[in-house]
Amino acid sequence: MKKDFYEILGITKNADAAEIKKAYRKKALEFHPDKNPGNAAAEEKFKLAAEAYEVLSDPQKKAKYDQYGHQAFDGSGGFGGGHGGMNMDDIFSQFGDIFGSAFGGGGGFGGGGGGSRRVKGSNLRIKVKLTLEEIANGVEKKVKVKRKVQAPGVSYKTCSTCNGQGQVMRVTNTILGRMQSASTCPTCGGSGQILDKKLSEADSQGMILEDETVSIKIPAGVVDGMQLKVSNKGNDAPGNSVPGDLIVAIEEIEHEFLKREGENLHFDLYISFAEAVLGISKDISAINGKVRIKLDEGIQSGKILRLKGKGIPSINGYGTGDLLVHVNVWTPKTLNKDQKQFFESNLENENFIPNPEKSDKSFFEKVKDMFS
Repeated sequence: MKKDFYEILGITKNADAAEIKKAYRKKALEFHPDKNPGNAAAEEKFKLAAEAYEVLSDPQKKAKYDQYGHQAFDGSGGFGGGHGGMNMDDIFSQFGDIFGSAFGGGGGFGGGGGGSRRVKGSNLRIKVKLTLEEIANGVEKKVKVKRKVQAPGVSYKTCSTCNGQGQVMRVTNTILGRMQSASTCPTCGGSGQILDKKLSEADSQGMILEDETVSIKIPAGVVDGMQLKVSNKGNDAPGNSVPGDLIVAIEEIEHEFLKREGENLHFDLYISFAEAVLGISKDISAINGKVRIKLDEGIQSGKILRLKGKGIPSINGYGTGDLLVHVNVWTPKTLNKDQKQFFESNLENENFIPNPEKSDKSFFEKVKDMFS
């Protein structure tokens, strides 16, 4: 009879997913073929542990196994109905992430792997300055960058150190036995290829610097410090490689009148005492030109007028912010004799005595409303 899967991994039926994974990793490392070369019994236990984990790590298969046992998978479950028909590459391809890098990352039996790897070139970074208008509307910028590219006529050949794998294997003796690890090939830097022929102006990797104009589409709503990625516009790498990326850091140019707060904009509007008393219409600066607003008679300093939809669009598509106009009544610092007499004569006038109504909110209430 086949041995119980829970017994194989040394766990109880109440074990959760994390415990099942931990138990399998422990067994897999214990019976790993790299630690037990030529040991058929260890290889058998290694395969049994993999089969047990394949079933118990899948909630649906685990439920069937708990109800029907091995009969639930006769001829159809596990690794083709029984571990005898599978090979080591099947195990590593499915569960290579379990082993980490202790055995070369599980890229095939013994940590080997397939053909040569395609390495990626290094990224380039630039900074793009945007006005508030450009941020609000989105913009396409053309920038000139210096990229490393493979020189014309350059050719590469397979690296003899790693045989095109990009990695070299190393076996060390530890208290746990012989351990095999993989590291990037020091000769080719992981590309699996080395320089064969190059032009005189190319560097030691067959690369030259080349100016290229790159078009960058910047969506509306970006914020200062945000980074955008333009794929494949970074540096090339030697051999059979893919270019790196161009990383674009956004820098917001401070606006002369408008202050940004997320998607909202703030504008300080200063009016005279006479304008506050009599009421007036004013043109104010908005993100896409002037906007005319009407101020009622007797408007108070500190009043906040909200112009909906006159702010910055959300980069996530959640609508557009507002423009908040902060009214500031300017108190004159110098008066002539007649003006001074006018105000002195009205010191006791009931129309000049502060008498806030309940609708006239305090500063703290206004701040609370702004963020609610």
